[in-house]
Amino acid sequence: MKTAIIYYSKHHGNTKKLLDAISGKYEVTLIDAIRTQDFDLAEYDMIGFASGIYYSKFHKSVLRFAQKNLPNNKPVFFIYTYGAKKEGYTKAIEAVALEKNSKIKGAFGCFGYNTFGPFKLIGGIAKGHPDKNDVDNAVCFFDSLIDK
Repeated sequence: MKTAIIYYSKHHGNTKKLLDAISGKYEVTLIDAIRTQDFDLAEYDMIGFASGIYYSKFHKSVLRFAQKNLPNNKPVFFIYTYGAKKEGYTKAIEAVALEKNSKIKGAFGCFGYNTFGPFKLIGGIAKGHPDKNDVDNAVCFFDSLIDK
């Protein structure tokens, strides 16, 4: 199954750690949403979107990329890292996918070390994450998408 994952991972590389583990096991095309704003995804069987969470949603570069480049009727999935666990982080990216009549195959989220804003003053939160267990769970999540 030919898969592309569009991502944004900057501050501590949390999200990229998960994607590197997946791409170490599977042949996937990783597309940095900052470096590449236009990309033809028509030939891909499944498309993923991955990001750290910023103000309770995926990074704006990933959202913009999806709005501009996601073809209609493609299966999609989401991977994300966060500093504090909360529901609803995928709502904005899900809305874009649904506008494109995409089938949402699933989402995986885990803690990621976060020193954004006031968290820097206390040394950050979710230190040590994503850890080996988080990375292994991300790969298992992707395994389940391939098996479906």
